[in-house]
Amino acid sequence: MHSLGRSSKLISRRLLCSRFSALLEAATHVISNSAGHKPRPYFISVVCGFPKDFETSNYKPGKYGEDSWFKTSTPNADVLGVADGVGGWRIYGVDPGEFSSFLMKTCERLVHCVDFNPQRPVNLLSFSYCELLEQEKPIIGSSTACVLVLDRENSTVYTANIGDSGFVVVRKGRIVHKSEEQQHYFNTPFQLSVPPPGCHHRVLSDSPHSANTLSFPVQVGDVILVATDGVFDNIPETLLVEILKEVEGVTDPVKLQMTANSLAAIARALSFDKDFMSPFAINARRNNIYATGGKPDDITVVLATVAV
Repeated sequence: MHSLGRSSKLISRRLLCSRFSALLEAATHVISNSAGHKPRPYFISVVCGFPKDFETSNYKPGKYGEDSWFKTSTPNADVLGVADGVGGWRIYGVDPGEFSSFLMKTCERLVHCVDFNPQRPVNLLSFSYCELLEQEKPIIGSSTACVLVLDRENSTVYTANIGDSGFVVVRKGRIVHKSEEQQHYFNTPFQLSVPPPGCHHRVLSDSPHSANTLSFPVQVGDVILVATDGVFDNIPETLLVEILKEVEGVTDPVKLQMTANSLAAIARALSFDKDFMSPFAINARRNNIYATGGKPDDITVVLATVAV
């Protein structure tokens, strides 16, 4: 009972903080457009998530367990990002969340540099990864990552995705754009890595420029989900679309936040359902691995709609 009560309080605290952040962001855009600026598209965005294990995870802004995220804006761009630290490092005494957190915090900082190019999100991953490699005290670990940028000047989204985090865009009740998963083999995604000294040849590591990059125009009302694999491995695509289409055109950040909360809660519930035939279990069977049930994991949902 003590464990359940503590978990409930932690969930409530996370949901309340996310709701306040969404309201503040929406108010900022309203003030900007009412100050005489020509209306341009922008994101109304919210975040929700949960660590896999509440008992061993300490809450930090921008983190859910080994997952990390950021969302930020400039006058000309809105930027969303998620990263999923590879959990296998934990058996070596390494916190995988430190790697993903550094990666996302650095991406967020670089967005506000004068040479930020909204049409090259892969540069954010590349430069952030270079900073990881240059740390005097190495930050050991690996992470997948997905960064999505709305260039408000041309109403176009630019993306860079490495590994099995990703995004989907829903319009008129169907998926019109989505990322492609990058896997070396089943359950072994592409990843950025910093191995311990002398172990480079023993650690799987991909270049940031291995990331899949896409660009596509967006329309007012589009719904965009950026998430880690804890969402995509547990929520079937059909159910995902059913939920997302309900917030097409929604500009109320509170309603959007409620949907993000629902997505995160559904993903978490299904991840611990041992009888559910999850997308992860289906993919395992396609690879001749008998599996059933969800995949317990950290869960991060960054949900946005396009507004003017």
